[in-house]
Amino acid sequence: MVLLVVCLTAFGAYFLFIRESSNTGKQAKNPGPPAVPVVAAAAKKSDVGVYVIGLGSVTALQTVTVKSRVDGQLMKVLFKEGQIVNSGDLLAVIDPRPFEVQLTQAEGQMARDRALLQNALLDLERYQVLWEQDSISKQQLDTQESLVHQYEGSLKVDQGQIDNAKLQLVYCNITAPISGRIGLRLVDAGNIIHATDPNGLLVITQVEPVTVIFPIPEDSLPQVLARLRTGESLQVEAYDREMKRRLAVGSLLTVDNQIDPNTGTVRLKAVFPNKDHELFPNQFVNARLLLEVRREEIVVPAAAIQRGPQGSFVYVVKADQTATVRPITISEIQGGEASVKTGLTPGEMVVVDGAERLREGSRVELRTEGSTTPQNAGVTPRGY
Repeated sequence: MVLLVVCLTAFGAYFLFIRESSNTGKQAKNPGPPAVPVVAAAAKKSDVGVYVIGLGSVTALQTVTVKSRVDGQLMKVLFKEGQIVNSGDLLAVIDPRPFEVQLTQAEGQMARDRALLQNALLDLERYQVLWEQDSISKQQLDTQESLVHQYEGSLKVDQGQIDNAKLQLVYCNITAPISGRIGLRLVDAGNIIHATDPNGLLVITQVEPVTVIFPIPEDSLPQVLARLRTGESLQVEAYDREMKRRLAVGSLLTVDNQIDPNTGTVRLKAVFPNKDHELFPNQFVNARLLLEVRREEIVVPAAAIQRGPQGSFVYVVKADQTATVRPITISEIQGGEASVKTGLTPGEMVVVDGAERLREGSRVELRTEGSTTPQNAGVTPRGY
Protein backbone atom coordinates (compact mmCIF):
# COMPACT_ATOMS: atom_id res chain seq x y z
CA MET A 1 0.00 0.00 0.00
CA VAL A 2 2.79 2.37 0.93
CA LEU A 3 4.52 1.48 -2.34
CA LEU A 4 1.37 2.34 -4.33
CA VAL A 5 1.10 5.75 -2.68
CA VAL A 6 4.74 6.50 -3.43
CA CYS A 7 4.25 5.54 -7.09
CA LEU A 8 1.17 7.74 -7.48
CA THR A 9 2.94 10.66 -5.86
CA ALA A 10 5.92 10.28 -8.18
CA PHE A 11 3.68 10.06 -11.23
CA GLY A 12 1.77 13.19 -10.23
CA ALA A 13 4.96 15.15 -9.70
CA TYR A 14 6.26 14.00 -13.10
CA PHE A 15 2.97 15.09 -14.77
CA LEU A 16 3.08 18.52 -13.16
CA PHE A 17 6.69 18.91 -14.25
CA ILE A 18 5.80 18.07 -17.88
CA ARG A 19 2.90 20.53 -17.93
CA GLU A 20 4.98 23.35 -16.44
CA SER A 21 7.68 22.74 -19.05
CA SER A 22 5.07 22.80 -21.83
CA ASN A 23 3.58 26.10 -20.64
CA THR A 24 7.03 27.63 -20.29
CA GLY A 25 7.86 26.60 -23.86
CA LYS A 26 4.65 28.13 -25.21
CA GLN A 27 5.30 31.38 -23.41
CA ALA A 28 8.81 31.47 -24.82
CA LYS A 29 7.46 30.87 -28.33
CA ASN A 30 4.73 33.57 -27.99
CA PRO A 31 6.31 36.53 -26.18
CA GLY A 32 3.50 38.93 -27.36
CA PRO A 33 3.06 41.27 -30.38
CA PRO A 34 6.25 43.11 -31.46
CA ALA A 35 6.65 46.88 -31.09
CA VAL A 36 5.45 48.90 -34.08
CA PRO A 37 8.09 51.27 -35.54
CA VAL A 38 6.67 54.78 -35.80
CA VAL A 39 7.82 58.36 -36.29
CA ALA A 40 6.51 60.85 -33.74
CA ALA A 41 6.63 64.62 -33.22
CA ALA A 42 5.96 66.76 -30.18
CA ALA A 43 2.94 69.04 -29.98
CA LYS A 44 4.09 72.64 -29.66
CA LYS A 45 2.71 76.11 -29.19
CA SER A 46 2.94 78.42 -32.16
CA ASP A 47 1.24 81.34 -33.90
CA VAL A 48 -1.20 80.10 -36.53
CA GLY A 49 -2.25 82.09 -39.57
CA VAL A 50 -5.80 81.80 -40.89
CA TYR A 51 -5.76 81.92 -44.68
CA VAL A 52 -8.19 81.96 -47.58
CA ILE A 53 -6.77 80.26 -50.66
CA GLY A 54 -7.81 80.78 -54.27
CA LEU A 55 -6.40 79.72 -57.62
CA GLY A 56 -5.62 82.88 -59.54
CA SER A 57 -3.67 84.17 -62.51
CA VAL A 58 -0.94 86.76 -62.78
CA THR A 59 -2.05 89.88 -64.65
CA ALA A 60 0.23 92.65 -65.88
CA LEU A 61 -0.71 96.19 -64.88
CA GLN A 62 0.11 97.40 -68.41
CA THR A 63 0.65 95.66 -71.74
CA VAL A 64 1.45 97.76 -74.82
CA THR A 65 1.75 96.74 -78.46
CA VAL A 66 4.35 99.11 -79.90
CA LYS A 67 3.48 100.26 -83.42
CA SER A 68 5.01 102.72 -85.84
CA ARG A 69 3.25 106.07 -86.19
CA VAL A 70 4.73 106.71 -89.64
CA ASP A 71 5.21 104.71 -92.81
CA GLY A 72 8.70 103.84 -93.92
CA GLN A 73 11.53 101.34 -93.98
CA LEU A 74 12.65 99.86 -90.67
CA MET A 75 16.37 100.62 -90.58
CA LYS A 76 17.49 99.49 -87.10
CA VAL A 77 16.19 97.17 -84.43
CA LEU A 78 17.92 98.08 -81.17
CA PHE A 79 16.21 95.70 -78.72
CA LYS A 80 16.61 92.03 -77.89
CA GLU A 81 13.79 89.61 -77.30
CA GLY A 82 13.13 89.20 -73.59
CA GLN A 83 15.02 92.38 -72.72
CA ILE A 84 13.95 94.54 -69.79
CA VAL A 85 13.57 98.14 -70.96
CA ASN A 86 12.76 101.44 -69.29
CA SER A 87 10.29 104.01 -70.48
CA GLY A 88 11.91 106.19 -73.15
CA ASP A 89 14.54 103.67 -74.29
CA LEU A 90 15.17 103.72 -78.05
CA LEU A 91 13.85 100.50 -79.62
CA ALA A 92 13.93 100.97 -83.41
CA VAL A 93 14.69 103.52 -86.12
CA ILE A 94 12.71 104.17 -89.31
CA ASP A 95 14.34 105.77 -92.36
CA PRO A 96 14.06 109.54 -91.65
CA ARG A 97 15.14 110.85 -95.08
CA PRO A 98 11.66 111.33 -96.59
CA PHE A 99 10.64 113.45 -93.61
CA GLU A 100 13.89 115.42 -93.71
CA VAL A 101 13.01 116.34 -97.31
CA GLN A 102 9.52 117.41 -96.20
CA LEU A 103 11.06 119.55 -93.47
CA THR A 104 13.36 121.27 -95.96
CA GLN A 105 10.45 122.00 -98.30
CA ALA A 106 8.35 123.39 -95.45
CA GLU A 107 11.17 125.60 -94.23
CA GLY A 108 11.73 126.90 -97.80
CA GLN A 109 8.03 127.66 -98.21
CA MET A 110 8.06 129.52 -94.91
CA ALA A 111 11.08 131.61 -95.98
CA ARG A 112 9.28 132.57 -99.20
CA ASP A 113 6.06 133.49 -97.41
CA ARG A 114 7.97 135.47 -94.78
CA ALA A 115 9.60 137.57 -97.52
CA LEU A 116 6.22 138.19 -99.14
CA LEU A 117 4.82 139.25 -95.77
CA GLN A 118 7.67 141.70 -95.23
CA ASN A 119 7.05 143.24 -98.65
CA ALA A 120 3.32 143.40 -98.00
CA LEU A 121 3.91 145.16 -94.68
CA LEU A 122 6.10 147.78 -96.39
CA ASP A 123 3.42 148.37 -99.04
CA LEU A 124 0.82 148.69 -96.31
CA GLU A 125 2.83 151.44 -94.62
CA ARG A 126 3.07 153.31 -97.94
CA TYR A 127 -0.67 152.89 -98.58
CA GLN A 128 -1.49 154.25 -95.15
CA VAL A 129 0.55 157.39 -95.87
CA LEU A 130 -1.05 157.81 -99.31
CA TRP A 131 -4.53 157.31 -97.89
CA GLU A 132 -3.87 159.98 -95.25
CA GLN A 133 -2.85 162.27 -98.13
CA ASP A 134 -6.06 161.28 -99.92
CA SER A 135 -4.02 159.91 -102.81
CA ILE A 136 -5.60 156.46 -102.90
CA SER A 137 -9.00 155.01 -102.15
CA LYS A 138 -9.91 153.27 -98.94
CA GLN A 139 -10.52 150.10 -100.93
CA GLN A 140 -6.86 149.87 -101.95
CA LEU A 141 -5.76 150.24 -98.33
CA ASP A 142 -8.18 147.53 -97.16
CA THR A 143 -7.01 145.19 -99.93
CA GLN A 144 -3.41 145.62 -98.85
CA GLU A 145 -4.31 144.96 -95.20
CA SER A 146 -6.09 141.78 -96.29
CA LEU A 147 -3.04 140.70 -98.25
CA VAL A 148 -0.88 141.10 -95.13
CA HIS A 149 -3.28 138.92 -93.15
CA GLN A 150 -3.17 136.28 -95.88
CA TYR A 151 0.61 136.13 -95.70
CA GLU A 152 0.46 135.92 -91.90
CA GLY A 153 -1.91 132.98 -92.26
CA SER A 154 0.44 131.38 -94.78
CA LEU A 155 3.25 131.64 -92.25
CA LYS A 156 1.16 129.80 -89.68
CA VAL A 157 0.42 127.06 -92.22
CA ASP A 158 4.11 126.85 -93.03
CA GLN A 159 4.95 126.61 -89.33
CA GLY A 160 2.43 123.80 -88.99
CA GLN A 161 4.06 121.94 -91.88
CA ILE A 162 7.47 122.40 -90.29
CA ASP A 163 6.22 121.16 -86.92
CA ASN A 164 4.56 118.19 -88.62
CA ALA A 165 7.77 117.26 -90.44
CA LYS A 166 9.74 117.55 -87.21
CA LEU A 167 7.14 115.37 -85.45
CA GLN A 168 7.45 112.72 -88.16
CA LEU A 169 11.19 112.76 -87.62
CA VAL A 170 10.61 112.21 -83.90
CA TYR A 171 8.30 109.30 -84.73
CA CYS A 172 11.08 107.75 -86.78
CA ASN A 173 12.76 106.96 -83.45
CA ILE A 174 10.48 104.43 -81.77
CA THR A 175 10.87 104.48 -77.98
CA ALA A 176 9.44 102.36 -75.16
CA PRO A 177 6.19 103.89 -73.84
CA ILE A 178 6.42 101.93 -70.56
CA SER A 179 8.99 99.99 -68.56
CA GLY A 180 8.73 96.24 -68.85
CA ARG A 181 9.80 93.07 -70.59
CA ILE A 182 9.90 92.81 -74.38
CA GLY A 183 8.28 89.81 -76.01
CA LEU A 184 9.18 88.17 -79.29
CA ARG A 185 10.15 90.42 -82.21
CA LEU A 186 7.37 90.71 -84.78
CA VAL A 187 9.19 92.57 -87.62
CA ASP A 188 12.79 92.42 -88.85
CA ALA A 189 14.92 95.31 -90.01
CA GLY A 190 14.62 96.13 -93.71
CA ASN A 191 10.85 95.69 -93.93
CA ILE A 192 8.51 98.47 -95.00
CA ILE A 193 6.15 99.13 -92.11
CA HIS A 194 2.98 101.19 -91.89
CA ALA A 195 1.11 102.91 -89.12
CA THR A 196 -1.91 100.77 -89.96
CA ASP A 197 -0.11 97.41 -89.51
CA PRO A 198 -2.25 95.37 -87.07
CA ASN A 199 0.51 93.42 -85.29
CA GLY A 200 3.00 96.19 -84.54
CA LEU A 201 6.71 95.77 -83.94
CA LEU A 202 6.80 94.26 -80.45
CA VAL A 203 4.84 93.88 -77.21
CA ILE A 204 6.02 95.27 -73.87
CA THR A 205 4.54 93.88 -70.68
CA GLN A 206 5.07 95.51 -67.31
CA VAL A 207 6.49 93.00 -64.84
CA GLU A 208 7.28 95.28 -61.87
CA PRO A 209 4.85 95.34 -60.17
CA VAL A 210 2.30 92.75 -61.25
CA THR A 211 -1.11 91.77 -59.92
CA VAL A 212 -2.80 88.46 -59.17
CA ILE A 213 -6.56 88.10 -59.57
CA PHE A 214 -8.05 85.21 -57.58
CA PRO A 215 -11.50 84.19 -56.29
CA ILE A 216 -12.52 83.48 -52.71
CA PRO A 217 -15.81 82.05 -51.36
CA GLU A 218 -18.47 84.65 -50.71
CA ASP A 219 -18.68 83.45 -47.07
CA SER A 220 -15.18 84.84 -46.48
CA LEU A 221 -16.00 88.24 -47.98
CA PRO A 222 -17.41 89.91 -44.81
CA GLN A 223 -14.25 89.18 -42.87
CA VAL A 224 -12.09 90.57 -45.69
CA LEU A 225 -14.17 93.74 -45.98
CA ALA A 226 -14.09 94.24 -42.22
CA ARG A 227 -10.30 94.17 -42.26
CA LEU A 228 -10.13 96.54 -45.23
CA ARG A 229 -12.39 99.07 -43.50
CA THR A 230 -9.87 99.38 -40.70
CA GLY A 231 -7.23 100.45 -43.22
CA GLU A 232 -5.07 97.38 -42.65
CA SER A 233 -2.84 96.02 -45.39
CA LEU A 234 -3.73 92.36 -45.89
CA GLN A 235 -0.82 90.13 -46.85
CA VAL A 236 -1.16 87.84 -49.86
CA GLU A 237 1.30 85.07 -50.70
CA ALA A 238 1.66 83.51 -54.14
CA TYR A 239 2.54 79.80 -54.29
CA ASP A 240 3.09 77.42 -57.19
CA ARG A 241 0.35 75.01 -58.22
CA GLU A 242 1.54 72.28 -55.83
CA MET A 243 1.57 74.74 -52.89
CA LYS A 244 5.16 73.72 -52.18
CA ARG A 245 7.14 76.83 -53.07
CA ARG A 246 6.33 80.40 -52.18
CA LEU A 247 6.93 82.63 -55.17
CA ALA A 248 6.22 86.12 -53.88
CA VAL A 249 4.65 88.17 -51.10
CA GLY A 250 2.35 91.10 -51.78
CA SER A 251 -0.71 92.87 -50.45
CA LEU A 252 -4.40 92.99 -51.25
CA LEU A 253 -5.20 95.83 -53.63
CA THR A 254 -8.96 95.73 -54.05
CA VAL A 255 -12.13 93.62 -54.11
CA ASP A 256 -14.42 93.25 -57.10
CA ASN A 257 -17.79 95.00 -56.96
CA GLN A 258 -19.97 91.93 -57.38
CA ILE A 259 -20.25 88.23 -56.54
CA ASP A 260 -20.36 85.69 -59.34
CA PRO A 261 -23.76 83.97 -58.88
CA ASN A 262 -22.64 80.90 -60.85
CA THR A 263 -19.70 80.05 -58.59
CA GLY A 264 -20.56 81.85 -55.37
CA THR A 265 -17.16 83.56 -55.34
CA VAL A 266 -15.85 87.11 -55.50
CA ARG A 267 -12.64 88.15 -57.24
CA LEU A 268 -9.81 89.86 -55.39
CA LYS A 269 -6.78 91.65 -56.82
CA ALA A 270 -3.41 91.63 -55.06
CA VAL A 271 -0.29 93.53 -56.08
CA PHE A 272 3.26 92.13 -55.88
CA PRO A 273 6.54 94.09 -56.29
CA ASN A 274 7.98 91.13 -58.26
CA LYS A 275 11.55 92.42 -58.09
CA ASP A 276 12.95 88.94 -58.77
CA HIS A 277 10.46 88.29 -61.63
CA GLU A 278 9.16 85.06 -60.09
CA LEU A 279 5.66 85.91 -61.28
CA PHE A 280 4.98 85.83 -65.01
CA PRO A 281 1.93 87.32 -66.78
CA ASN A 282 -0.90 84.78 -67.26
CA GLN A 283 0.82 82.33 -64.87
CA PHE A 284 -1.51 80.30 -62.62
CA VAL A 285 -0.67 80.56 -58.91
CA ASN A 286 -2.27 79.74 -55.58
CA ALA A 287 -2.93 82.95 -53.69
CA ARG A 288 -3.11 82.79 -49.88
CA LEU A 289 -4.81 85.75 -48.22
CA LEU A 290 -3.90 86.09 -44.53
CA LEU A 291 -7.05 86.98 -42.58
CA GLU A 292 -5.76 86.77 -39.00
CA VAL A 293 -3.03 85.32 -36.79
CA ARG A 294 -4.03 83.23 -33.77
CA ARG A 295 -1.43 83.41 -31.03
CA GLU A 296 0.01 80.55 -28.98
CA GLU A 297 -2.10 77.69 -30.33
CA ILE A 298 -1.15 74.00 -30.05
CA VAL A 299 0.21 72.80 -33.38
CA VAL A 300 1.01 69.27 -34.66
CA PRO A 301 1.97 68.01 -38.13
CA ALA A 302 -1.09 67.55 -40.31
CA ALA A 303 0.10 63.99 -41.09
CA ALA A 304 -0.64 63.03 -37.47
CA ILE A 305 -4.37 63.69 -37.85
CA GLN A 306 -6.49 60.55 -38.16
CA ARG A 307 -10.23 60.45 -38.82
CA GLY A 308 -12.80 57.91 -37.73
CA PRO A 309 -16.55 57.55 -37.12
CA GLN A 310 -16.25 59.52 -33.89
CA GLY A 311 -14.27 62.37 -35.47
CA SER A 312 -10.62 63.38 -35.57
CA PHE A 313 -8.00 61.78 -33.32
CA VAL A 314 -4.27 61.23 -32.95
CA TYR A 315 -2.11 58.47 -31.47
CA VAL A 316 -0.20 59.77 -28.46
CA VAL A 317 3.00 57.98 -27.42
CA LYS A 318 3.07 57.55 -23.64
CA ALA A 319 6.14 57.28 -21.43
CA ASP A 320 5.88 53.45 -21.34
CA GLN A 321 6.33 53.31 -25.13
CA THR A 322 2.67 52.50 -25.83
CA ALA A 323 0.22 54.36 -28.03
CA THR A 324 -3.18 55.61 -26.94
CA VAL A 325 -6.01 57.09 -28.98
CA ARG A 326 -6.68 60.77 -28.19
CA PRO A 327 -9.77 62.52 -29.64
CA ILE A 328 -9.02 66.11 -30.67
CA THR A 329 -10.77 69.17 -32.08
CA ILE A 330 -9.09 70.82 -35.08
CA SER A 331 -9.15 74.56 -35.62
CA GLU A 332 -7.19 75.04 -38.86
CA ILE A 333 -4.98 73.03 -41.20
CA GLN A 334 -2.54 75.21 -43.09
CA GLY A 335 0.80 74.54 -44.73
CA GLY A 336 1.21 70.98 -43.45
CA GLU A 337 0.40 71.88 -39.84
CA ALA A 338 -2.84 71.47 -37.87
CA SER A 339 -3.98 73.77 -35.08
CA VAL A 340 -5.61 71.77 -32.27
CA LYS A 341 -8.25 73.38 -30.04
CA THR A 342 -8.73 70.60 -27.50
CA GLY A 343 -7.28 67.18 -26.70
CA LEU A 344 -3.52 67.82 -26.52
CA THR A 345 -1.03 69.60 -24.34
CA PRO A 346 2.34 70.99 -25.44
CA GLY A 347 5.14 68.43 -25.40
CA GLU A 348 3.01 65.33 -25.95
CA MET A 349 4.34 63.05 -28.70
CA VAL A 350 1.95 62.25 -31.55
CA VAL A 351 2.53 59.60 -34.20
CA VAL A 352 3.25 61.13 -37.60
CA ASP A 353 4.13 58.01 -39.59
CA GLY A 354 3.05 54.42 -38.95
CA ALA A 355 -0.34 55.14 -37.35
CA GLU A 356 -2.16 52.78 -39.73
CA ARG A 357 -0.66 49.77 -37.87
CA LEU A 358 -1.52 50.97 -34.39
CA ARG A 359 -4.33 50.09 -32.00
CA GLU A 360 -5.12 51.26 -28.50
CA GLY A 361 -2.27 50.17 -26.24
CA SER A 362 0.07 49.07 -29.04
CA ARG A 363 3.74 49.03 -28.14
CA VAL A 364 5.75 51.41 -30.32
CA GLU A 365 9.36 51.88 -31.23
CA LEU A 366 10.36 55.42 -32.15
CA ARG A 367 12.41 55.79 -35.30
CA THR A 368 13.78 58.78 -37.10
CA GLU A 369 12.08 59.60 -40.37
CA GLY A 370 13.48 57.49 -43.21
CA SER A 371 15.57 55.34 -40.83
CA THR A 372 15.38 51.66 -39.78
CA THR A 373 17.12 52.13 -36.43
CA PRO A 374 15.22 52.88 -33.21
CA GLN A 375 15.28 56.42 -31.89
CA ASN A 376 16.22 56.63 -28.18
CA ALA A 377 15.28 52.97 -27.58
CA GLY A 378 14.30 52.34 -23.97
CA VAL A 379 14.22 56.07 -23.10
CA THR A 380 11.22 58.26 -22.37
CA PRO A 381 10.13 59.87 -25.70
CA ARG A 382 11.09 63.51 -26.33
CA GLY A 383 10.42 65.92 -29.16
CA TYR A 384 12.81 66.15 -32.06
